[in-house]
Amino acid sequence: MDLDKELDIIIKNAIREDVGNGDHSSLSCIPTTATGKAKLLVKEDGIIAGIEAAKKVFEFVDSSLKIETFIEDGTPVKYGDIVFHVEGSSLSILKSERLVLNIMQRMSAVATKTAFYVDLVKGLGTKILDTRKTTPGIRALEKWAVKIGGGENHRFGLYDMVMLKDNHLDFAGGITSAIEQTIAYLKNNNLNLRIEVEARNLDEVEEIVSVGGVHRIMLDNFSYADTRTAVEFIDGNYETESSGGITEETLRNYAECGVDYISVGALTHSVSSMDLSLKAI
Repeated sequence: MDLDKELDIIIKNAIREDVGNGDHSSLSCIPTTATGKAKLLVKEDGIIAGIEAAKKVFEFVDSSLKIETFIEDGTPVKYGDIVFHVEGSSLSILKSERLVLNIMQRMSAVATKTAFYVDLVKGLGTKILDTRKTTPGIRALEKWAVKIGGGENHRFGLYDMVMLKDNHLDFAGGITSAIEQTIAYLKNNNLNLRIEVEARNLDEVEEIVSVGGVHRIMLDNFSYADTRTAVEFIDGNYETESSGGITEETLRNYAECGVDYISVGALTHSVSSMDLSLKAI
């Protein structure tokens, strides 16, 4: 994924959506020559994220705006903290305001939740992964926020990794057929992509291992006991990932089973935006 390119697309589309043919609320009562200054105010404890994205928004709207940053992305913040000042054209600040807040509130919420989950497995070797359960159109922002919060990104989309899940396996005629066809497809198309295969039970783990040629085995909705058994059987020959309904209450227990990764859809699909505001000084 080219993050700069993705951000460009997101910002352009968001400005088109929000501003349309003009910010008439501001244009109607504020002179085009007016200048001002505003602060980004934290109104809820958490991990701040999206500052660099906000800078890109300000740059896109008006490259003459000046931003003075006091806190960096990934920093724990508390109510009352001031993250940055922005100074310049009042019309430009107002034009940028909602998009900056929407981005930072969402990214900060994702980063905060991710940091919480990462802390739950502290001291263990397991890494926390995001999923494709993201908000359409802003996946790049949410996955960026996961990284800021200390998590790791799974595949960005359908194109940068092969992930054979239950429906793929069933439609392809089973695990062995799906893996063999995938390996042949990648070779024939000169694609160098990693392969992950979902297992629904221990028998499927054994079949995946017997076929080989993959990089990671996902243990989907396994019990703790079966997860431990699977990890022991795989014996480090393939990466392991636990997935499926894992909550903050069960997360560490799965990590203690020895899996390399745990993927958590809730990092991006079940968060409430952090309370931030942009206030004139």
